[in-house]
Amino acid sequence: MDENIRFGPATGVGSLPGGDAREAAKTVTGSLEDFPFLAELPARGPGADMIGRTAGMLVELYARVEPSGWRLGDRPGRDTRRARSWLGEDLDALEEFTQGYEGDLKVQAVGPWTLAAALELRNGEAALSDAGACRDLAGSLGEGLRLHLDEVRRRVPGARLVLQLDEPSLTAVLRGQVRTASGYRTHRAVDRQVVEATLRDVVGAHAGGPVVVHSCAPGVPFALLRRAGAAAVSFDFSLLTERDDDAIGEAVEAGTRLFAGVVPGTDGPLSDPAGSVMGVRTLWRRLGLRPGLLAEAVTVTPACGLAGASPAYARQVLAHCVRAARSLADNPE
Repeated sequence: MDENIRFGPATGVGSLPGGDAREAAKTVTGSLEDFPFLAELPARGPGADMIGRTAGMLVELYARVEPSGWRLGDRPGRDTRRARSWLGEDLDALEEFTQGYEGDLKVQAVGPWTLAAALELRNGEAALSDAGACRDLAGSLGEGLRLHLDEVRRRVPGARLVLQLDEPSLTAVLRGQVRTASGYRTHRAVDRQVVEATLRDVVGAHAGGPVVVHSCAPGVPFALLRRAGAAAVSFDFSLLTERDDDAIGEAVEAGTRLFAGVVPGTDGPLSDPAGSVMGVRTLWRRLGLRPGLLAEAVTVTPACGLAGASPAYARQVLAHCVRAARSLADNPE
């Protein structure tokens, strides 16, 4: 991965409240002039949620909603059509509000391991329980992502696309903590090399472009993600512990960008922008990293998606992230 990759100073994670695609695109492009993203609006229902949306991108694999969740099936049904239709609406809105835009633009999809933990096979167990199913799913996802990125490029030709893979279940997959359908047992931990190789293949779907891996769970495997080719890692800053210090220091020194989720994702009082990034400055000092590197190495984001926030708070948070990033750049000490 090119160590000279630069990213915008602030962006969102992915989801926003409400169900109006045009309103979401207007909010994102208005608040994040340097690094907008294709918003996800899960409040619209199944197919607009992150699993359903990504399931709609799969090639030659289809999923439908069952009472227990999303299940793989043989052919596209109403749920697949709905997911694709909403994604089309979101792309139409984004295209409308990014006329002439040149700069970073982020699109999100669920990564292969969280998808394997969430999608059920016909027997009701997670695809994670079957190594062959995991391989098929990753292959289908990679193909679907290539097509999706081509479509976004066609609509916003001046943008440099950044692909974000959402992997909130990755740590649970590595630790054998994903529950079986009965809930009484857990699926076996997946070998780390298999996890890394599969991620590397899916990262490769964005040939030549930067990939961010996002997880707002504790215990983000920074070193594994770096080896798998992630140019950046996005995480909830409040979940870091000093045990993560070495991995973060190594990642920064290797040129990996940190997408630091420092602003709460649900309604509440916001501190001043400088206060929001105080923890990042403290981490920098603790790691003995050069303060001047801060703005080059950190993109400021909300702690997680904003689907659970009020529309007014969501707008406030995106603007706050931009101001907090400016504070880091202006006063790195």
